[in-house]
Amino acid sequence: MAVGAFPIAKLLYLGVRQLSKPVANKIKAGALRSEFFKTYVCLPPGQLYHWVEMKTKMRIMGFRGSTIKPLNEEAAAELGAELLGEAIIFIIGGGCMILEYSRQASNSKRKEEELNHTLSSLQAQIGEMALNTETLDARLREVNRLLLSLPQPGNVWQ
Repeated sequence: MAVGAFPIAKLLYLGVRQLSKPVANKIKAGALRSEFFKTYVCLPPGQLYHWVEMKTKMRIMGFRGSTIKPLNEEAAAELGAELLGEAIIFIIGGGCMILEYSRQASNSKRKEEELNHTLSSLQAQIGEMALNTETLDARLREVNRLLLSLPQPGNVWQ
């Protein structure tokens, strides 16, 4: 691998993903401190996740129709903040994947365009060479015709 070909973009994406964990933790802590975020952003997803999880577990164990008690506010807010943090990490990772995909696609497209340009250039050169070959062939035929029309060396006095 050449030194210039080191994938610096991949290294940057990896750094962003590694930094996303502390950022997500800061956002989680801020969300738990803010009453608005706790009530409207963390609690509903926490309660929903708890309800879906318990409903699934109950169905797996064969208990149908049993009611599920909601979590207390503190536990639901903590679970919602955890979900928020994981969602942030997932979104950052997905964004990095999308950026990497678009970068690879643009590199691939650029290489394909270069190959198409090279191919068309080679085809043009082949056309020029064919034309030059035909021209040289015509000149050679003309020279041969002129040589055949010259008098023979033994018959100079005729």
